[in-house]
Formats: sequence, structure tokens, C-alpha cells
Amino acid sequence: MDLGSPLGRVTQWVAASSGFRAIGPKVVPPMDRFLSAVTGGRVVLSGSLVPSLVLETTGAKTGRRRTTPLACLPEDDGSFLVVGSNFGRNAHPAWTANLTTNPEATVTYRGRTSTAEATLLSPDEKAAAWPRLTAVWPNYDRYTQVSGRDLRVFRLVPTSAGPA
Repeated sequence: MDLGSPLGRVTQWVAASSGFRAIGPKVVPPMDRFLSAVTGGRVVLSGSLVPSLVLETTGAKTGRRRTTPLACLPEDDGSFLVVGSNFGRNAHPAWTANLTTNPEATVTYRGRTSTAEATLLSPDEKAAAWPRLTAVWPNYDRYTQVSGRDLRVFRLVPTSAGPA
């Protein structure tokens, strides 16, 4: 979807609304996880709007594997940038704490799965990447404003290819 089109602008407006920020986290991730599971990681609903991947992390407290669909920015070097926006809610999403504690993760993007190493971007790295991130999803600026948080940004660098 072209975010500059009328439909794209309406979608962004809806996604930035307080109602969607309350309901979206309960509806969108489960739908994305389901679609990813039944299509072998080739389809996530969010992917029709922005580039999206499915991130599998190890829980910081529980040690259990956790699966989270996320918007992403694929980089030319094969890495991905992901933003801990949490739909603009006040708390950082759990997956960011998981990556901080256990940076090894699994990434599925367009049906291809690989292991990856996560690195939290420094303030300078984040500032350099931010214009590219907001070009993919302009609501990141709005999410920063309404949450009052400094959104965490991670680079996911594939370390090996897994099963396709």
C-alpha cells in the first residue's frame, strides 16, 4: 500500500488513533502470528501495509520462546531494523527486553527463516536511521509523542540461514 495515497493516509490516521492503539495490540499480532504459521512465514497481515517480519525471541524472565510480528526496515546488507513502538503505548514491548537480555533471535521474512543477532542502536545510529524508519511508517513519530518514550530501535543481523 502506498502510504501517501488517500487509503494509506487514512490507514495511518486510524493506526495513530487512541482507539486503535488500545485494540490493535490485541487483534493484529494474533492475526499476524496465525497467518504466518499457516503460510510458512510468507504472509503477515501487516505486510500489506509495511514490510513485516516475525521475530522469535527468548523470554528475559521465563526463558520461553516468544513470537512477535513486527514492522521492519530491510537494509541493503541483509539486516533489519525494528522499532519498539508498542502501538504507542506507555511501556516498552516485552520483545525489546528479551533482545536486551538474549540478543540471539530467529527472524522469518517473506518465508525465509534465519537466526540473527540483535543490537540496540546507539543514539547516533538511531538518529541516522530514524528518517528511513519514518519513511516506512510515519506513525513512529506519533507513537513517540503519545507514549512519552524514547522508542528502542534494534538491528537484526542474520547469522545463519535456517529452513526456508
